[in-house]
Amino acid sequence: MSVTTLNGVALPGREGQWDVTLEGARITALAPSEAQGGGLLLPCFADAHVHLDKTFTVARVPSRPKSLHDAIELMAGDKPNWTASDLRQRAARGLRRAFANGTKAMRSHVDWTEAEMPEALPVLRALAEEWRGSVDLQLATLTPLDAFADLGARIAQEIAGTGAVLGAFVYRNDDIPGKLRAVFDLAEKHDLQLDFHVDEGLDPEAQGLDAILHETEARGMGGRVLVGHCCALSVRSEGEVADLLGRAGQAEMALCTLPTTNAFLQDATPGRTPRLRGLAPVHEARAAGMPVMLASDNVCDPFYPQGDYDLFDVYRMAVLAGHLDPAGWLSSVTETPAQWLGHDVQIKASAPADFIHIAASSLDDALNRPRAVRTVWRDGAPIPETSGDPA
Repeated sequence: MSVTTLNGVALPGREGQWDVTLEGARITALAPSEAQGGGLLLPCFADAHVHLDKTFTVARVPSRPKSLHDAIELMAGDKPNWTASDLRQRAARGLRRAFANGTKAMRSHVDWTEAEMPEALPVLRALAEEWRGSVDLQLATLTPLDAFADLGARIAQEIAGTGAVLGAFVYRNDDIPGKLRAVFDLAEKHDLQLDFHVDEGLDPEAQGLDAILHETEARGMGGRVLVGHCCALSVRSEGEVADLLGRAGQAEMALCTLPTTNAFLQDATPGRTPRLRGLAPVHEARAAGMPVMLASDNVCDPFYPQGDYDLFDVYRMAVLAGHLDPAGWLSSVTETPAQWLGHDVQIKASAPADFIHIAASSLDDALNRPRAVRTVWRDGAPIPETSGDPA
């Protein structure tokens, strides 16, 4: 078995320099080092909120969206192109890019809006099997809340026992509490986790989170409910937000914030500089005890026309937009989402030798120099530089 030692590396959260010894595909030892200049090691990333069914469609979209709902309409206009072949080509490209950038685990939403099973579901299930051990892919269905009365039972039955997650889009619907009770009933009946796109707008009256929190508390579903976006919290009163987040922390709900898509779509008026960016109150959420994650969300589609499934780039943007302490928030793209998805990406003795090496002296240095060379190691060896698409 081959033995490799990386000498004098920096490890986030640890003082000084370290020698990291690998035997085959595992880390066998971490020891303080007198060596310098070995670069920076980061844990692999975990991306808890993406849309592989929508990805890489932006070139087919005729115009730039003016709002979230405009993006939804533009995306719907492209769906006739979503053949099995088209979906597979685009989603596989996304997985290749994520792998090349250092992602080890991922949750992708899959639109389910009609009675028939979406073409994307079997395609992504097949890709999940093919990529197992490289990018472990979990699927989460995504259905408008108003459609659950007709579609919910069918969806829950289809995904029960598969490891998939039940998801809904909640935004200023009529009778949100009543409709959410039906979603939670299905989750309890089929032992499913829940993942909500909720309050993705800048209306203080958007209070779907309140109803989700009530059901989570009432049913004791701690550790099984993730809420994404929550942009409306950025414009609600400080008192309301503090109360909600305090209760959410007690209820063991998790928050996933999506800085790229929300910055692109929120407060978007042509010819006017945006004042509000829709970033959920991540500092307050984490202080209240909620696991808080950052994720890529949309990549090269109408909801966000850029991106590369590079969570370090998303993290860099969030550090700036959210005034985040870099060292304190690295876990929001590594350990925290990995744990939520059922994985462990920590760099430690006996762990798999899977990590990211950056030619930088520290985490701050890596953030300062986006072009610093990054090498992804998997199973104790660097992956080929050609693992991702060249363009």
